[in-house]
Amino acid sequence: MKPLELSRPTGTVAMLSDGVLNIRKARGCTSHDVVAKLRRLLGMAKVGHAGTLDPEATGVLPVLCGKATRVAEHLAQWDKEYHTVLRLGESTDTQDATGVVLATRPVGCVTEAMVRQVLSKFVGPLLQVPPMYSAVKVGGVPLYKTARAGRTVEREARAITVHRIEVMGIEGRDVSLAIDCSKGTYIRTLCAEIGEALGFGGHIVFLERVRVGPLALDDARTVDEIGVLASQDRLSEVLLSMDEVLADLPSVAVPPAQAMKVLHGVPVPVSTLVGMDASGIGGLPVGQVVKLKDMTGRLLGLGRTPPGVPVAQGRNQPESVMRVVKVFVEP
Repeated sequence: MKPLELSRPTGTVAMLSDGVLNIRKARGCTSHDVVAKLRRLLGMAKVGHAGTLDPEATGVLPVLCGKATRVAEHLAQWDKEYHTVLRLGESTDTQDATGVVLATRPVGCVTEAMVRQVLSKFVGPLLQVPPMYSAVKVGGVPLYKTARAGRTVEREARAITVHRIEVMGIEGRDVSLAIDCSKGTYIRTLCAEIGEALGFGGHIVFLERVRVGPLALDDARTVDEIGVLASQDRLSEVLLSMDEVLADLPSVAVPPAQAMKVLHGVPVPVSTLVGMDASGIGGLPVGQVVKLKDMTGRLLGLGRTPPGVPVAQGRNQPESVMRVVKVFVEP
């Protein structure tokens, strides 16, 4: 995804309480800390985040405000990009610099050629076992709590995809990497496995998320900067509307006669929607989530394309309908 363009005039966001903030998380605080501080600064109860960052990690943290919290699962699907530094020769229990060193190995001359050869094995679809120091729950208990109690449990491997890994530089035993990957990828675990593949072991000493979907680090603001903008009534300069953050979803126009049904969550006939008809679904796949807009372009909610090929209403064939899965506007 391309980064969103943020330079637009003040006042283009209809409701300051509903939207997404591209936050630059600082080192040493949790994602929950960021959300809690923004709740106080903005005086809002409904604030959440999409895509947890480790306390020692920095970078892009999407923060959802108001009704935008309803699209958290969509933002969670976005790919991510990281810059990290892998320190070879030391393996830790947390796979980062905060953990206890479990093993050390001497590191000889590390060349870009040898690193690139190993990295090629870590690009593409992979199965990754979540680290013990993570928020993944096993038996209802977060793994990090089990790890802190000195226990290790079996974890199920998860499917991830690494789209790209590039060597940004090598300084002694520190290897700087740029990584594009799917949701659910643990960079700590990926780098620890790369270190093992190189024969040295390793852990990360730096991690920064530079992109989440279309949200880029260059456009991100710190929590303090958001506080200043809020005090100056200028949040509209940086608050992204739900329509903007859902830009990758196709749109369907809902005529006035059907708009009230959408606002009440009532399925609407496919044949009444602009961009869809009774003979097909405009090339959209079955189960595709679409934006439902009124004829003025206002985002009403989200729908899902019906299963099978829609058919016109007949004596024994009821007309196919678009089901409403989210509503953003009060009826």
